[in-house]
Amino acid sequence: MITLNSVAELRQQVAQWRNEGERVALVPTMGNLHSGHIALVKRATELADRVVVSIFVNPMQFGEGEDFGSYPRTLQEDGDKLEAVKTDLLFAPAMDEVYPDTRLAQTRVEVPGISDILCGASRPGHFVGVATVVCKLFNMVQPDIAMFGEKDYQQLMVIRRMTADLSIPVMIYGLATVREEDGLAMSSRNGYLTKEERSQAPSLYRTLQLIAVALQTGDKDFTGLQAQANADQKMVKQVQRFTGRDIAAMMDYTSRLSPPKDKVAEIGWRNPDFPKYARHSLPRQMHNRPERPERPKRPDWAR
Repeated sequence: MITLNSVAELRQQVAQWRNEGERVALVPTMGNLHSGHIALVKRATELADRVVVSIFVNPMQFGEGEDFGSYPRTLQEDGDKLEAVKTDLLFAPAMDEVYPDTRLAQTRVEVPGISDILCGASRPGHFVGVATVVCKLFNMVQPDIAMFGEKDYQQLMVIRRMTADLSIPVMIYGLATVREEDGLAMSSRNGYLTKEERSQAPSLYRTLQLIAVALQTGDKDFTGLQAQANADQKMVKQVQRFTGRDIAAMMDYTSRLSPPKDKVAEIGWRNPDFPKYARHSLPRQMHNRPERPERPKRPDWAR
């Protein structure tokens, strides 16, 4: 496996592969790799001749008070995992390689509408940071295919919209969420969970499964389903927290989204208390269940 840190060296290597007629896939990550990331890499090796994995903890997608400083950085271990699955190139740029003029003066990419709902409402500016760094990585690597997990489903939709709107010739491929045996979605932040919190976290997915079954069997009582979801998630077990309020797990929102319209359907609810307490409670857990599999389509101009 080749490990590179500069855009110039990266482009030189990718250009060599292209001159040999090889197809290139990119798997963008922030590191601290788990089995979900490795599944993306393995699928990428089936779709392309060469696989590039990027590791960069992007400050622009972290908000005030979030965990940019403490986000796990495990480059050596990540490199070992990537080499074991025959990754061709690890691109691990330094901060000034990605943001040479500091991120305060950085041109930003915004995908309006879809970036402002759901997780975007709780994390203003987050998806601007995601879209900006992914756009930069696409320009740096210039891949044929880019791989993303469906765990961050809103992120996947933001990137697909950005790629289409900016006519970027990259096929976006979404891979189903990889889960632990108890249903918890694999995440680099799961390591933050205490033993108590870890035992509670899978309840989110169990609630989602129950609602999905109800929807698939024709239940249109969205208000009732929303109430059921909220009741299932109300303080699984009382834990005293910073504010003096008992908080163990707090639901931010429940929504049913109908892509590609990027509009929230009737089952929509947001917890008005969440912004006040979220920074002092559990690490954020995102769970989703697509109602039908996504089939990536490559535009005619990108063929």
